[in-house]
Amino acid sequence: MRNRVRKGRVALGAMIGLMTIAVAGCGAPPWAQGGGAGSASPTPSQVSTPAPQPVANDLSSGSTQKTVTAGAVSATVNYWSTLSMDKWTPTALKPVSLSMVTTVTPDDGQKVYLQRATMTAVPGNETQSFAPLAAQTDQSNAPGYLVLAPYSYSQTFNVGEVPAEATFVTLQFTYEYLVQATPTSDEYAKQTASDTLTVAIARSGSAG
Repeated sequence: MRNRVRKGRVALGAMIGLMTIAVAGCGAPPWAQGGGAGSASPTPSQVSTPAPQPVANDLSSGSTQKTVTAGAVSATVNYWSTLSMDKWTPTALKPVSLSMVTTVTPDDGQKVYLQRATMTAVPGNETQSFAPLAAQTDQSNAPGYLVLAPYSYSQTFNVGEVPAEATFVTLQFTYEYLVQATPTSDEYAKQTASDTLTVAIARSGSAG
C-alpha cells in the first residue's frame, strides 16, 4: 500500500515538473524583447569622401582650335604652347601662342582688321580665384592687322608666376576688329569677340 502511494506521488511530481517547463517555454524569445545584451546594435553609417576631379585642360593634347564671332566677323583661332604641360608649374614662364584668320558675311569685298588683342590670365583652384595677372595687349596702328583670309595674325603671350595653390589658370582673350563699311570706304565698324581657355597648372615636383 505504501509503495502505491509513493509511486503516485512520484508520478504527480513528474507531471507538475513537465507543466512548469511547458509554461516557461511559452515566454517571448530573446530577440522579441527590447533592450538587453542580446539586442543588435545599428551599423554605423560610413561617410565617403568624393575623389578630386581632374582639372580641365584645353591644351592637354598640345593645341586646340576655337571659333569666335563678332557681328559679321567669324574668326578661327588656333592655340598652342611650346612648353609641355608637365612644365606649366606655378613659377615657370608659360607661353601661349595663337594664330587667327577671319571671314566676313556677307563678303562684299570689305576688309577686316584686328585692332587689338588682349590676354588676361586668372589663376584659381576648385575653391577660389586669385587676383588676375597684368593684362597683355598687342595693339596695332589704325586700322589694324589685316586678318581676312588668306591673311592671318599670329602672336605669343606669356603667363607669368601664379600662386602655389593654383591648380589651373583661365586665359581670357579679347579681340577687337575694324570692318570696312564698303570695299573703298575709310569708315569702319568695330566688333569685339571674346574667348576663354583653361590650362592646368602642374605641381612643381612633376616637371622632373
